[in-house]
Amino acid sequence: MSELVISGAKIVTEQGIIEQGILHVKDGFIAFVGDMSQWDPSAAGSTARSVDAHGSWLLPGFIDVHVHGGYGADFMDANPETLDIITRYHALHGTTSMLATTMTATREAIDRVLGEVDRYKSQEMPYAQLLGVHLEGPFISPKWAGAQDPNLMVPPQLSWIEDWHERYPQLMKQLTLAPEREGGLEMIAWLRDRGIVAACGHTDATYADIQSAVREGLSHAVHTYNAMKPLHHREPGTVGAILTDERISGEVIADGHHVHPAAIRLLAMVKQPHGLLLITDAMSAAGLGDGQYELGGQAVTVQSGVARLTEGGALAGSTLTMIEALRFMVREVGVSVEDASRFASGNPARLLRLETSHGSIAQGKQADLLLVSPELELEHVWVRGKEITA
Repeated sequence: MSELVISGAKIVTEQGIIEQGILHVKDGFIAFVGDMSQWDPSAAGSTARSVDAHGSWLLPGFIDVHVHGGYGADFMDANPETLDIITRYHALHGTTSMLATTMTATREAIDRVLGEVDRYKSQEMPYAQLLGVHLEGPFISPKWAGAQDPNLMVPPQLSWIEDWHERYPQLMKQLTLAPEREGGLEMIAWLRDRGIVAACGHTDATYADIQSAVREGLSHAVHTYNAMKPLHHREPGTVGAILTDERISGEVIADGHHVHPAAIRLLAMVKQPHGLLLITDAMSAAGLGDGQYELGGQAVTVQSGVARLTEGGALAGSTLTMIEALRFMVREVGVSVEDASRFASGNPARLLRLETSHGSIAQGKQADLLLVSPELELEHVWVRGKEITA
C-alpha cells in the first residue's frame, strides 16, 4: 500500500481554495482533502511519504485533449518507445492524461496508430495516461489545411469510423471534421450516439453550417480561431458560431503566437465557466529547441520556439507545454490560477465525461496532482499517486 501526505498547500478545488490544505493519497486515489486543522495524523500509515508544500499551489493534473507529440516523437509513429517518450515528456510538464492525436493521413496509417495506442493502453502506462485517441482529420477542409496534407483529405467516411469503433471500442474519444463536407452531419450524429466528441476544425463552415452541425451533436471546436472561417459582422462564420453558442466548447493554444491575448480573453469571457479548454497542439519538436522537423510528412522549421511549415510558413502545431499555457493564461490573459486550472483540467475532464474520476481534487478521485510554486513553476508531478521524476 503506497501512501502520500501533502501538507501546507494552497489546494485548488471546485468548491474554492483551501489556504492551509492537506491531502492524503492512498493506493493512487485521494483519501482525504481538507484544512490542516481537520486532519487526523493517525489516518496515514507510518510508511507514508510526507511532502511539505510550503504554501505552493496544489492543482489537479492537466488533461491535454489535443497533442501530437514531443521530445522528438510523434503519435503518427506510434510504438511502445515513442509513446513512452511523449507521455514522459509531457508528464514532466504537468500533463497527467492526454489524447493521442493523429494527423491527416491514409486510412492504413491511422489504423496502425489506433492499434499501437490500443495495445499500449492495455498495459500499465508508466507516465501520463493515454485516455484514448483524438482523430484530427482526414475529414477536414483543404481550404483550411494549416499544417496538414491537403492531398490526403477526404470527405467523411463513415465506414472507416464504424470499422475502427468495432475493432477498438472506446478508443476514439474525439474526432475533428469539417462539418460542411458531404457526409459530415451524418458522421456527427453517429459520433453523438456513441459518446464520441464531434469537433469542428480545419473548416470553412458558415455560421448556419455550424448551427446545423450542433443540432446533430457537434459540441466542440479545436484550436479556436486557427484554421477556420473567421468572424465577420455579416457572416459570423465558424468563429462567430463558437463564440455565441454555449453548446460548443472551444480549445485554445495559449502560447502568444497562435492567438492574441485579447482574443483569448474574449473566449474566456464568453465560455465561462466550463466552455474553454487549454491544449498544447504540441508537435515532436516540443522540448528540443529550434531546427528542422517533420509533422504529418511535411517539413517544419522551428525558429524562436515557433513551428511553421518550411514551405508556405503556416503554423505547424506548437512547442507548448501545459504548464506554459497555464502561466500564459495567468500572466498575459489575466485569469486567476483557479480559472486557468479549470481550463487545463476540469473542463477537459467534462468534455470526455470523466469528471467523476479526473480533472479536480476531491476525495475518491484519481491522485493526478501538481505542486506548483507561487511563481507557477512545477515542483512535483504525481500520476495516480506515483511521482514522475526526470
